[in-house]
Formats: sequence, structure tokens, C-alpha cells
Amino acid sequence: MKTLLKAALLAGMLAIGAPASAQLHVGLHINVGPPPPPREEVVVRPHGDVVWIAGYYRWHPRRHQYSWVRGHWESPPRRHSVWVPARWERRNNEWVNYEGHWQNERVRKR
Repeated sequence: MKTLLKAALLAGMLAIGAPASAQLHVGLHINVGPPPPPREEVVVRPHGDVVWIAGYYRWHPRRHQYSWVRGHWESPPRRHSVWVPARWERRNNEWVNYEGHWQNERVRKR
């Protein structure tokens, strides 16, 4: 019975979405940090309900190099959504990647 209850609880969490903080870490650890970001020009907003998603560096494991992903405008998926930018953090002797994602602003304020 406990196993069934745990499975139902897990299914419910997946259906409504786990907290965004639980979805941040990609698990990508690199020994070489990203270069400084290039100067990026924010283009004119196409309409009022979009958010600027700043560019970021993506790591390509097969090529062993970073590539720049240009910024762009994007519509939030839901009302009260805010964009949490992608970032690289240095931890000990490696760099850890956290992908950008949408998050409910009410969750972020806690």
C-alpha cells in the first residue's frame, strides 16, 4: 500500500511540475570555464508581452568547446512566470552549468 501511495504522490508531482529549484541542475561539470560573454545588442521588442532571454554559453562535449547562443525574445509560458537566466558556477576545480528556465514569480519570492 505504501508503494502505491508513493507512486501516486510521484505521479501527482510530475503532473503539476516539481518546484523549479529542483529542476535547475543539469549535471554538466566542465574543467574549463566559459569565456566572457560577448557584447550583446538587445533588438527591438516585437510586442509587449515578451521577455528578453539573454544569450549564454553552451558546452559541446564532443567538440570540447563552448558556443554562444544568442539572446532572443520569448513569451512566458504562463501568467506570473519569470525567466531565471542560465549560468555557470565555479565549484572547486570545475564549472557547473545551470540552464535557464521559467519559474512562477511567487515561488521565486520565497
